[in-house]
Amino acid sequence: MSIMKVENLTKKFGKFTVLDQINIELEQGEVFGFIGPNGAGKTTTIRSILGILKATEGQISVFGQDAWKDAVEIHKRVAFVPGDVSLWPNLTGGEVIDLFVKLRGNSSESKREMLIKRFDLDPSKKCRAYSKGNRQKVALVAALASDADLYVLDEPTSGLDPLMETVFQTSIQELKAAGKTIFLSSHILSEVEKLCDRVAIIREGKIIETGSLKELRHLMRNQVVIETAKSVTDARALKGVYDYSENNLVYSFQMDPKELSTIANHFNKFDIVNFESVPPTLEALFMHHYTNGGGVEND
Repeated sequence: MSIMKVENLTKKFGKFTVLDQINIELEQGEVFGFIGPNGAGKTTTIRSILGILKATEGQISVFGQDAWKDAVEIHKRVAFVPGDVSLWPNLTGGEVIDLFVKLRGNSSESKREMLIKRFDLDPSKKCRAYSKGNRQKVALVAALASDADLYVLDEPTSGLDPLMETVFQTSIQELKAAGKTIFLSSHILSEVEKLCDRVAIIREGKIIETGSLKELRHLMRNQVVIETAKSVTDARALKGVYDYSENNLVYSFQMDPKELSTIANHFNKFDIVNFESVPPTLEALFMHHYTNGGGVEND
């Protein structure tokens, strides 16, 4: 079932087009990654989804309701964490969490306490004394303590140390196991790769790729290292082999995955001692789009 649908979303500020024909569909129970560098349009997309900004063109529906006209009703079922958290300086972290929890009205005290302990947050401190990382923890605890149907997270681990990033990932995996739906905007590609079922890559206000990691990886090549007992001949000319090099019976190259069988059979004639094939990472795919402009280059 579709939880959120963004159709041909366009947002202009004057003559400048920030978002150009964005299309996203989010299914119930999935973790959807939205990736791109700063300035690509991630936050503007999220603000449009939340009804904070009105689309110039296009349609956004969340839970089957109009994101702009029905924003108040939609927000009752959504938990949101911004990337740059601003808090009331004279309130304590615990008071801010309690305020958001009471506004939502559907969280448990035990879950609140568990999350405060998990994120190693001192809720008795005034917000003005918090570092950026601790302000982020307050927002995360308040959102994750809520029993929402959709969690919209915009750079949620901004300012957190690596240990807290791991804690965050554990919390998201628990939400997913509970059937919750998560829209995760991030530039931390390892985080997206660990958590997300599908991803969309945004570049200069346009979606350039959408799909599961398995679906997107067909655009990139595996990195292969093969060691043989005998010297290999004629491998450089094999179909699907790129950037070939050899050194003392060790052969390194990039490989088109669909040619694996042919390539492996050829090397097997020379007695394979070791065969390593590493699939492309999300980071490699992302950098490929941003350095080459997308598409698979011709060799």
